[in-house]
Amino acid sequence: MKGSVMFKSWSSSLIVRGILAFIVGIIAIVWPNVTILALVILFAVYCFIDAGLEAARAFGSRNAGPVFGHLLLALIDVAAGIVAIVWPGPTALVLVIIVAVWAFVSGFAELFAAFQSGETAGTRAFFILAGLVSIAFGVVLVARPDIGAVTLALLFGLYSMIYGVSLTVLGIQARNTGKSLDSVLPHASQAA
Repeated sequence: MKGSVMFKSWSSSLIVRGILAFIVGIIAIVWPNVTILALVILFAVYCFIDAGLEAARAFGSRNAGPVFGHLLLALIDVAAGIVAIVWPGPTALVLVIIVAVWAFVSGFAELFAAFQSGETAGTRAFFILAGLVSIAFGVVLVARPDIGAVTLALLFGLYSMIYGVSLTVLGIQARNTGKSLDSVLPHASQAA
C-alpha cells in the first residue's frame, strides 16, 4: 500500500474541515447576531437532548429517589430549552455571564498555577499573562454583557478562521508528507 493513499485521505479531510471552519468564521464575523442566535439554539437543542437522557435514566432506575431527581432535571432542561427559544436575547446574556464566570475562574486558576513549585520563569510568566487576560475578558463581559454577546460571536469567528487556516496548512503538509513517503517507499521495498 502506498504511503500517499493514507495521507491523502487524512489530508483531504483536514483541508475540507479547515475550509469549512474558515467559512464559519467569516459568517460569525460578518453576521455576529446570527451567530449569537445559533449559539442560543444549540443551547436549546442541548437542553432538549439532555432532558430526554434524564427521562430515560429516570425510567431506567428502580428506586423512587433517583426517578424523582432525574425527572426534575429533565423538567428543568425542558424549561431552559423553552426559555432559550422564546427569549433568545436574555438567554444570550445569561450565556455571556456564564462565559464571564468561566473566564474569571480559569484566570484565577492560571494565576494560582503560576505560583506552583517547580515552574520555570517562562512558564510562570505565561500562566500569569494568560490568567490576567482571562480575568480582563471576564470583566469586559460582565461590564457590558450586551456587547459581550457580539464580542463572543466575533471571537468565535476569529478563532474559527485561525483554526481553519491551521487545519488547512496541516492538511497540505500531510499531503506533501504522503508524496515524500511515496517517493521513498518504492526504493525501500526494492532494497528489501
